[in-house]
Amino acid sequence: MKYSSLSDFLEQGKAALAKGPIAVICVEDLREVDTTIRHHRMIGFREIILLAPDMLELTETLEALVHRVPYDMHADDALALAMNQVIDATAPGQWLYYCYNAEYLFFPFCENRTIGEMLAFHLEERRDAMLTYVVDLYADDLDRFPDAVSIEEAHLDKSGYYALARPDPANHNHPKERQLDFFGGLRWRFEEHVDRERRRIDRIALFRTKPGLRLLPTHTFSDEEYNTYACPWHHNLTATICSFRTAKALKANPGSRYDIDTFKWHNSTKFEWHSQQLLDLGLMEPGQWF
Repeated sequence: MKYSSLSDFLEQGKAALAKGPIAVICVEDLREVDTTIRHHRMIGFREIILLAPDMLELTETLEALVHRVPYDMHADDALALAMNQVIDATAPGQWLYYCYNAEYLFFPFCENRTIGEMLAFHLEERRDAMLTYVVDLYADDLDRFPDAVSIEEAHLDKSGYYALARPDPANHNHPKERQLDFFGGLRWRFEEHVDRERRRIDRIALFRTKPGLRLLPTHTFSDEEYNTYACPWHHNLTATICSFRTAKALKANPGSRYDIDTFKWHNSTKFEWHSQQLLDLGLMEPGQWF
């Protein structure tokens, strides 16, 4: 279904926000929008909201799978402004998820379990949000794939990820409890081309709505408990967003385009498009869910 604006959707499309899990796909360019929609429908999202430019063309089949909303993702604070309006309009307690095009959510055992089943377990552990790691994907041959995007030849880094304590400015920069800043992938290897505030790879992409909740431009939330990686008692589930977004940006930006001949290095490995590979590499955590 198509809408004339985000405000039109929030007024006329309220039924889509009544029951989750709901995915919001933010379209920044025209690459792999179709595969992004199909992937998130396949893993079980009940509704998909597509924030996309007018120039995007979809097949009738894909149009029928989404609530299409015209939106400019390149405006200042576009993500936070859109998501906070969606949060306010969504029924309290529903699970929301957001990503960009050419990003793909994987969670433990997602090949034979749905996103709804996973979130039901997560909720039983009294968790209202889930940490996701954004793992960079990139094509192996930039001569063949100059925009760094290839589903068939996607690669990722199998090591080089690390975490640092997250300082709390309100408490003399002492570390925040159960919060870490995570780094790695292309943003780490090519950090000279990435602004300091954009180098983190952690994102709270799955969360339950509640009145007054705000998504911040840092991909964290106004409720500090939402920003934790686990409860105080044991490890919790985490998920991974496998993303071409950084690779696309590094090859599109004039300041980095000509400095990078390849993204491959000795720790590159072909992406198998399977959750077990991500579990084996330690890029997500099954917690107590087996």
